[in-house]
Amino acid sequence: MTAIEAPEQAPSSMSNRQILQAMSGLMAGMFVAILAGTVVANALPRIIADLGASQSAYTWVVTSELLAMTATVPLWGKLADLFNQKLLLQLSLGLFVVGSLVAGFSQDVNTLIVSRVIQGIGAGGLTALAQIVMAAIIPPRRLGKYAGIFGAVFAVGTVAGPLIGGVLVDTSWLGWRWCFFVGVPFALAGILLLQRTLKLPTVRRQVRIDWLGAFLIVAGVCALLIWTSLAGNNFDWASWQTAALVITGVVLLTAAVFVESRAAEPIIPLAIFRNRTVTLTTLGSFFVGIAMFAGTVFLSQYFQISLGKSPTVAGFMSLPLIGGLLVSSTVAGQIISATGKWKRYLVSGAVIMTAGLGMLSTIDADTHFGLLSLYMAFMGIGVGMLMQNLVLAAQNDVPAHELGAATSVLSFFRSLGGTVGTSVLGAVLANRVASEMTKGLSENGLPAPAGGHGSAVPDMTTLPEPMKNIVEHAYGVATGDLFLIATPFAFLGLLAVLFIREKPLKTTSGMERLAAEAAPGPEDAAEQPLLPGPPAPRQREAGSPETTRH
Repeated sequence: MTAIEAPEQAPSSMSNRQILQAMSGLMAGMFVAILAGTVVANALPRIIADLGASQSAYTWVVTSELLAMTATVPLWGKLADLFNQKLLLQLSLGLFVVGSLVAGFSQDVNTLIVSRVIQGIGAGGLTALAQIVMAAIIPPRRLGKYAGIFGAVFAVGTVAGPLIGGVLVDTSWLGWRWCFFVGVPFALAGILLLQRTLKLPTVRRQVRIDWLGAFLIVAGVCALLIWTSLAGNNFDWASWQTAALVITGVVLLTAAVFVESRAAEPIIPLAIFRNRTVTLTTLGSFFVGIAMFAGTVFLSQYFQISLGKSPTVAGFMSLPLIGGLLVSSTVAGQIISATGKWKRYLVSGAVIMTAGLGMLSTIDADTHFGLLSLYMAFMGIGVGMLMQNLVLAAQNDVPAHELGAATSVLSFFRSLGGTVGTSVLGAVLANRVASEMTKGLSENGLPAPAGGHGSAVPDMTTLPEPMKNIVEHAYGVATGDLFLIATPFAFLGLLAVLFIREKPLKTTSGMERLAAEAAPGPEDAAEQPLLPGPPAPRQREAGSPETTRH
């Protein structure tokens, strides 16, 4: 065991200009990660129809990326505490480029799903690392307004993605394959910008990666997510396949808890869940993930199939949702930085998100777009006030050396919520559509088609008028039911947020706090007035850090 040594010179606070320069590459990376999920939103119905795939495959194209991103976020977060974060960001962007190229050249849905897994691994790195780096260079007291900028980037990526995807699909000489190629230049630009603008200290220490724990976590999560993705489509919820996958997942995760509790460098330090703020913000992030992904994934399908709109028009119809998210995240972030008060915005966001989902549960094929816009705006405002500020609350309440773990845990559970929500709600949609179509065909004296739950997503341009009306009604009713199911989960998120204790935002960055924690004694820390923080430990099993710039 080696004693901790203080860095030769503690990092000083960065100016606004330096922070914005460093954030340029981060924002490019985040834009790419968001684009990976949203650019295909309006193109998916056309992609699935072109490849001759089913409703189950529709869900898997979305779920496979979310599953890979969810399962790898904790590993990326742990690597961020051990290796140079800039290099890890560049590696994740490189994986995104590879996945995008494979997706663009896919000739069947299986290859497309594999490519989405590669994209998801890269997106997992970007999701975790961008927020970890922000916490390292920006004090929590100033983080609110910069988190608002990230919220704006998120909104732009979310709104630009469907619009770009819709235009590409509707342009005959381009087509849906360019939905995957279009992100490659942004990813390459992000790699270059990070190299030029991001300067981070690297703590050199003995590296101990808990590979067994990482394997058990990834395998256990994947088993449960595969169950939620396939149950109700490929087999019944009450079946031997369900029992096998659930038992496997529970056993693997139980083993992971045992291994993590004894590992010297656990992937997910279980001790952080003793922190009340981390535990409650984790629950809140899980429920935000359900709402966010349900809105972006299934509303697009509703616009195109139930309302009969083109991919481009469907992209424009999502503007109220994105506008609400953009305004609320930016304004709330600025106010939080100015006042230092943040809990009221978490509570308000949770209330508004719950109300928005409740409103969306009333939609059907005949809902007026004015009402639909109001409902979407409510949901967007709520998600915007919650998403980044939950991370801010957690980062403010943990020691600097746990920033990576805490941030990755929140990102992990938000992605987990999105993955579970997309999988379960996709299965509910398929079943509800099948039952509504059978009912509609029976009422019109038409025979029910074979296929059941796995029936193909319809190409609305080829359907005769009676059948078209039945399909539109079925998808309208089913989409409303999805939001009805999601509403109670949003209410649980509100309960979690209510019990979070508001604490003053720290005025030192993660780098400054880490330097203070690494100081060999309080007398040395006292000589550095810019670095207030808890007394540093005398011994740490991990090794001896040396801070250098890269």
